[in-house]
Amino acid sequence: MEKLKIGIILGSTRIGRVSPQVGNWVKEIADKREDGTYEIVDIADFKLPFVGEGTGKEPGLLAWSEKLSSLDGFVFIVQEYNHSITGALKNALDSARDEWNNKAAGIVSYGSTGGARAAEHLRGILGELLVADVRVNPTLSLFTDFENFKTFKPADLHLGNVHAMLDQTIAWSGALKNLRQA
Repeated sequence: MEKLKIGIILGSTRIGRVSPQVGNWVKEIADKREDGTYEIVDIADFKLPFVGEGTGKEPGLLAWSEKLSSLDGFVFIVQEYNHSITGALKNALDSARDEWNNKAAGIVSYGSTGGARAAEHLRGILGELLVADVRVNPTLSLFTDFENFKTFKPADLHLGNVHAMLDQTIAWSGALKNLRQA
């Protein structure tokens, strides 16, 4: 049986962002599991226009659609800005529709309250896109899991939650793949 393909989506495009550090940490953990194929998907690489602007035929939009279509599930690396997700992530989510449908997603969030409010906002959006989000949500604190708010140094206690989130994401992604193939 072919391994499921899970994209680890970096939810920020800001200069100085720490999401690549968090995403790489999750990928390192995931790559040791052998239950899927994991890859970093950086929305910054796609240069997505704002929804409703442009022709809809921009190369970044087409590449974004192709990338999402090639994946069976997702892990979102979500940072909280002003009690919600970033504008760049919202735009990336809105820049596709059917490509998200009937797939599963895990969420790893961070912020002053572990990114909990951003994760909850993301869950509502994912529901509208027919993405089944899994229950376990590792939450990272800017105060205890980052040195000087810039260098990611996660506490060991998060490892169990990351594995549980990946277990659920893989299970649901596999079940939903059957639905997509029906």
